[in-house]
Amino acid sequence: MNKFDYMEKHDYEQLVYFYDKTTGLKGITAIHDTTLGPALGGTRIWNYASEEDAVMDALRLARGMTYKSAAAGLNLGGGKTVLIGDAQTCKSEAYFRALGRYVQSLNGRYITAEDVNTNTKDMEFIHMETDHVVGLEGRSGNPSPVTAWGAFHGIRAALKYKYGNDDISLYTYAVQGAGQTGYYLINYLLEAGAKKIYFSEINQRHIARMAQEHPEVEFVPTEDLFKLPVNVLCPCALGAILNDDTIPTIQADIIAGTANNVLQDEDKHGNMIKEKGILYAPDFVINGGGVINVYHELIGYNRENAMKAVEKIYDRLLTIFKIADDENIHTQRAAIIFAKNRIKTIGEVRQSYIPR
Repeated sequence: MNKFDYMEKHDYEQLVYFYDKTTGLKGITAIHDTTLGPALGGTRIWNYASEEDAVMDALRLARGMTYKSAAAGLNLGGGKTVLIGDAQTCKSEAYFRALGRYVQSLNGRYITAEDVNTNTKDMEFIHMETDHVVGLEGRSGNPSPVTAWGAFHGIRAALKYKYGNDDISLYTYAVQGAGQTGYYLINYLLEAGAKKIYFSEINQRHIARMAQEHPEVEFVPTEDLFKLPVNVLCPCALGAILNDDTIPTIQADIIAGTANNVLQDEDKHGNMIKEKGILYAPDFVINGGGVINVYHELIGYNRENAMKAVEKIYDRLLTIFKIADDENIHTQRAAIIFAKNRIKTIGEVRQSYIPR
């Protein structure tokens, strides 16, 4: 991978490697675009097969965060940190304090938060070394329920656009992943009287939890979930699951979930979904609830105001679906146009220096 060529192609600003000898911390921070404000993006820990895989994950996720923040109307850019290691063995106070020092060294250009395999306790250790961290206990807290709340309203918007009726109780759902956001999404769907819910999950603890709490939610192996003739498929696990192999098998009319980078190739697979007549809710728009929530932490956190802001995902998606139809493009492309237009407009408004 030629990193500079990739950064030039997609307008990245910065790619930072860091290593701490004492704790074994190995990580990469990618900063995509800071036109609208400091880059915000969570820190994930993953046992990547290679350094190249880690770099690509950081780069793709950072770019997604730029568009996510822009599309959500936030004064933030996009960034991401990935840590290479086994989350079961590498985590400690010293490990995250070392990370906090590296975040601090970026002098506010990057703000971190929790992500895959990190939590609010880990953020507290990071906070011991830097103020450039959000998602802390006593403030906005765990973003997963809020991300799921945004996805719930995004699903309602997709139902409205596809069928003309956003009543959750009239439809069926297949949810991939029931660990964090998928778990909360299933709960919201149940509370709204969902007609039928299926789920897939690889973690036995999460499967057992669902069986105990909601036995009416039917477990299906992951390889069979996409083939179910449901109204809505909800990807709530890791990315790139909409690809050459899975898209031809999908029976749902709508794809709307919380996972990031769901399309393996944005244009190729976005067009494949469009050609099948499936309505796709762009990932970085429908899963924007978490970043909207933590943004409110930066401006003075009020839970009620944050949740109201998250619910606006409904109207935002309706606008993007209409752009896609009007311009005869796939919805992911429409969402990127929507986000880029805001970055361009606000960037031009702010081109002259005015001190505050």
